[in-house]
Amino acid sequence: MSSYFDAVLACAVLGASAVAGAADDFPRIGRAATPAEIKAWDIDVRPDFLGLPAGSGSVPQGREIFAAKCAACHGAAGESNAMFNPLIGGTTPADIATGRVQGLLPTTSPSQRTVFMKVATLSTVFDYIQRAMPWTQPKSLKADEVYAVLAYLLNLTAVVPDDFTLSDSNIAEVQQRLPNRNGMTTNHGLWPGAPASKGGIGNGGRPDVQAGACMRDCAAEVRLGPPAPEAMRKAAGSPAEQNRPFGAVRGTPLLGD
Repeated sequence: MSSYFDAVLACAVLGASAVAGAADDFPRIGRAATPAEIKAWDIDVRPDFLGLPAGSGSVPQGREIFAAKCAACHGAAGESNAMFNPLIGGTTPADIATGRVQGLLPTTSPSQRTVFMKVATLSTVFDYIQRAMPWTQPKSLKADEVYAVLAYLLNLTAVVPDDFTLSDSNIAEVQQRLPNRNGMTTNHGLWPGAPASKGGIGNGGRPDVQAGACMRDCAAEVRLGPPAPEAMRKAAGSPAEQNRPFGAVRGTPLLGD
């Protein structure tokens, strides 16, 4: 995995150098980003927890924050599927012990797959909450609040006790109790260094996803559905009337508008 991140870092450095050069070539167009502006966007958290902000938050604190800012979409205990797949459920103490959720194995067919059944890296959940939640105010949570919300979700998943405080100093230990921590595989064609027998990139293999062009009985018209469930699109009023200060899409009409 380290070689993969080294390659990503190299691309980022080269890209930054190219942008700096472009700014020099076109002095009257734009300007170089300030360190503060770069820091505001540089919030990603890697699986090895590089980029994790300092802070801490307890399960009781997370329960209060979740009730105020998250329960409307996810339910009081992360169980709602009205807008998204449930966050909590489908994991067992045996899964926590082995790090592999049995409900995801081919021999089983769960009626619902929850977030904590599938996620293999705790950094993924922290990163997503930090940058995208709550739905109506992304990036509004402080680092301590993100830790608290994540601590509450981990408590609901029975990973940590009721009085637990999650922090940047113990999150790596908690990762070792995540129910599906051993459920992610890199043995496929889209991951650098995968065995040639699996079509690994760099080993002369082909990607593991193949597709063919439709040549007969093709659909005459393809219509794309709304990007989100109707209930979620209406949760904060009409998206067409909103002007969120981030992202490329500034709002789309509700169905029937």
